[in-house]
Amino acid sequence: MALIKTPEEIIKLKAGGQLLSQALKAAVEAVRPGVKISKLNAIAEKVIIDGGGRPSFKGFKTSPEDTPFPSTVCISVNEEIVHGLGNRDRQLKAGDIVGLDVGCWYQDLCTDMSVTVPVGPIAPEVRRLLDVTKQALLEGVAAAKVGATIADISAAIQAPADQQGYGIIRSLSGHGVGHAVHEAPAVPNFTDPSQPNIEIKDGMILALEPMFALGDYRVRTGDDGWAVIMADDSLSAHFEVTIACLKNGPEIITPLPV
Repeated sequence: MALIKTPEEIIKLKAGGQLLSQALKAAVEAVRPGVKISKLNAIAEKVIIDGGGRPSFKGFKTSPEDTPFPSTVCISVNEEIVHGLGNRDRQLKAGDIVGLDVGCWYQDLCTDMSVTVPVGPIAPEVRRLLDVTKQALLEGVAAAKVGATIADISAAIQAPADQQGYGIIRSLSGHGVGHAVHEAPAVPNFTDPSQPNIEIKDGMILALEPMFALGDYRVRTGDDGWAVIMADDSLSAHFEVTIACLKNGPEIITPLPV
């Protein structure tokens, strides 16, 4: 179960969440045709460091023998759903969609967030994918009430995707966050009877992150060993916020910049 954070820790997490939101906003504002992914990464990194934070993804390893993640921001384009390397010199093109996923440590506590944004005009069905994924995130936040369960969040996130017939990525999920980049519990984006039905407690800090695709839900790993790519190469979207689960209701502590 996610470690319960103290009121003092939640105050620090809110400050870190504001810094992280500012960093993501700066990167999003720089998105345009012709910009290099590496520039967006550098912009966000500078805001975090200048604000007294430290990137939580850069240097991250899932085990001691793994290669450290090389960038501050995971930047994923089109069929890349998550974990695209942010240090690439790839230029964005008009009509692309790009996911920017970033985390930071601030006063020894970490937050996590993501948005997917268009690069210039995009097709209506792609705009709909982004809008529905964001709406599913907000539905999940609304369901994260103290006394409810993680399964309630999952069901709220799943419903908008089912209504549109989107693929819901099943091998990745939301999670606890704060004392570590990833903490228990997992927060699936679909109802899964095999998951323990965990009650939401006052002081839980959760990162909710729906990931939907226009096609099937299956994914593959890119040649770089990091990027998670839709197996059918369909376009995909990812939105994420960190929330504090409190007695008076859930609170987003990493405000979305878009």
